Amino acid sequence: RYEMDIKCNHFHDCGGCTFQNLEYSKQTMIKEIQVKDIFNRIGGFKVINCEPIVVCDEIFHYRNKMEFTFSNNRWVLPDEPEDVNKDFALGMHIPKRWDKILNIDRCHIMPELGNEILTKVKSLVQELGLKPYNQKTHNGFLRYLMMRFGVNTGELLVNLVTAYENADILNPLVNGLTKAFPQITTIVNNIKTKKADNAFGEYELHLHGKPALEEKLGNLTFEISANSFFQTNTLMAEKLYQTALKGAELTGKEVVFDLYCGTGSISLFLAQKAKEVHGFEVIVSAVEDATRNAVRNGIGNVKFHVANLDNFFKFGKIKKYPKPDVVVVDPPRAGMHKSMSSYLPRFEAEKIVYVSCNPTTQARDSEILQRKGYDLKRLTMVDMFPHTPHVETVGIFHKK
Repeated sequence: RYEMDIKCNHFHDCGGCTFQNLEYSKQTMIKEIQVKDIFNRIGGFKVINCEPIVVCDEIFHYRNKMEFTFSNNRWVLPDEPEDVNKDFALGMHIPKRWDKILNIDRCHIMPELGNEILTKVKSLVQELGLKPYNQKTHNGFLRYLMMRFGVNTGELLVNLVTAYENADILNPLVNGLTKAFPQITTIVNNIKTKKADNAFGEYELHLHGKPALEEKLGNLTFEISANSFFQTNTLMAEKLYQTALKGAELTGKEVVFDLYCGTGSISLFLAQKAKEVHGFEVIVSAVEDATRNAVRNGIGNVKFHVANLDNFFKFGKIKKYPKPDVVVVDPPRAGMHKSMSSYLPRFEAEKIVYVSCNPTTQARDSEILQRKGYDLKRLTMVDMFPHTPHVETVGIFHKK
């Protein structure tokens, strides 16, 4: 009854958009049920005030960042021709296999221009005879293709991640891309010599155009480099931040702490309605990006600090800062470190706004906050990732 036609040819192999065979209304219904169940089982919340899920207006082509892996170890599908090139793939990891890459022809959750670039990169790489990286032997040159899309600005960043630096080998690929796609505003080359399977290089070379991508959210402009964190659904990011802002109920008199602030996107939204905002983040480059974004937008009542929040405040560092009226936390998928979730109530803020991409760890942390003097007044789900099981949640806590 709720099933719909599947757009993607890779649905049965990729493992990414596992909800794509369901009508969108059914997808959001399942997410709501799952979140309530998690908060019941893990957090012990028998009754929870859940607002209606904030649905996504564009359920296809919504991702502003995509990352594909080069490999000479292709996952060959049963219906592929016998003479298919088994030594080349550009795509996604097969679920539960670290060594096999599914060659992706088209992905329906990224902008269509991204698919055109993906196809062109494949043909150029094979035409030029460039060698994909081998995860087993650690030989080869090309490791990842990453694209970032400025949804509200039209800008486009391409990051070519290679196993070593070699401009002579890479330049023909760069020239081929810029000639075919004048829409590309930035090309960078991240050099990654380490074996870890991720697209973060040890250093970066600027090859073409602007040094970074610009994106707009509301009346704010953000400068986003290849390795910066930014919400992957631009259109829904603004709705997520507005949900957090609504929960904070700022009047212009409040001191706000933004913990795990990343490149400062939530901080800058809050600063427009608060007396002052302090953002804390462990990644130095993110703090530098956040500070630059504040200056770029002419916002002077926000300051960013480098801090490992696993232990930063428990060593008495809190005395350096004014007492917060509102604390916003947006931790990684693992949730807050146990010392942070235990220490958080000691700020004695009137409100805590907990933004999460993982309801399981949020429910665990919420139970600790509830025990230590904060009531979960409201939980709002924001569907940032249609066709996947993932959902963002915003919990609003009031001091008892």
